[in-house]
Amino acid sequence: MTSSTPRRTALKQIASFAALGLGVSACSKPADPVAPAAGAGTTAKAGGIVEFLYPDNPSFDLIYLAEKLGYFEGTSTRPKYIGKVAAPQIIPLVGTGEIHFGARMVPLVISAIASGADIQVIASGGKTLQEAPHMKYFVRKDSGIRTPKDLEGKTIGINSFGACAEFVTKKYLRQQGVDVAKINFLVVPDNQNEQAVSTKNVDLAIIHPPHSGGAEANGDLLRLWSDFDLDGGLGGMAPYSVNGRFARENPQAVRDVVAALAKAAHWVNANPDESRRYTAERIGMKLEHVERYAYVDDQLVTEPPIQYYIDILEAEGKITKGKVSVSQVYTNAFNPHAKA
Repeated sequence: MTSSTPRRTALKQIASFAALGLGVSACSKPADPVAPAAGAGTTAKAGGIVEFLYPDNPSFDLIYLAEKLGYFEGTSTRPKYIGKVAAPQIIPLVGTGEIHFGARMVPLVISAIASGADIQVIASGGKTLQEAPHMKYFVRKDSGIRTPKDLEGKTIGINSFGACAEFVTKKYLRQQGVDVAKINFLVVPDNQNEQAVSTKNVDLAIIHPPHSGGAEANGDLLRLWSDFDLDGGLGGMAPYSVNGRFARENPQAVRDVVAALAKAAHWVNANPDESRRYTAERIGMKLEHVERYAYVDDQLVTEPPIQYYIDILEAEGKITKGKVSVSQVYTNAFNPHAKA
């Protein structure tokens, strides 16, 4: 592990990232942050294995699944878990290299890049389907809330600022003629948001899988919408990003990680019930409350979900118009399924 100074610096910047403000660096971002440098070496240990630093969180994640299924065996790399990392810290720490990969939503990565972070999306991660949304919207049945306009003057529970729950929701509500300034957004972790809406601490709870399953089973609650209803799933891509320096120094390791992610994603899509059982075991949830995940085929990154969030961030005044282009945000260069 590196010295504590970069970590202290990164942690001080977490609040800024969460609000999509200034981030890890004042310097300009490289035009192609993950392109392997000429003569780049590796950080391989004896036997040629590169260890990449990764959070060990109580959540479902393709990295954990890929390791469980043996998809790193016979490759050049293995995960080295550094303990639990709070979700708002992940992108800042990938940007500084304190961890090498992270799975967080597109707008957080865009904001990091706008602030000069050395980071890029290298695998598309999850996607929204009508039968497997990225997030769901719940109210109490007795709340009287049924339409977007009913939310004016109310409190909405979201898992963090700066990501999908905030921006997909605000975009949709504005489209429906809602004055978003009249709504209070309150940060509530996904695993606590069902209780928050049940006890009237929030009026509407936006909950992600697998925790949305408990809310679905709660007879006091009503699901109003999913993110698929709001934007057809365009904002639901939950990608994996890599630290640029790590990628330049260890291109084969990054290729092996992306290949393992693609295999694991295929396994989840082909085995949704087994995937739910694994999720229940890892997180300690009741199986009947665990909702399924869906992942992008072959983990190839496409441009529309990225442009969607660039447009939102520019409209929200979080980044300067033209500051970040789609091509800066992602690359498929490490994906074995990408065409030349």
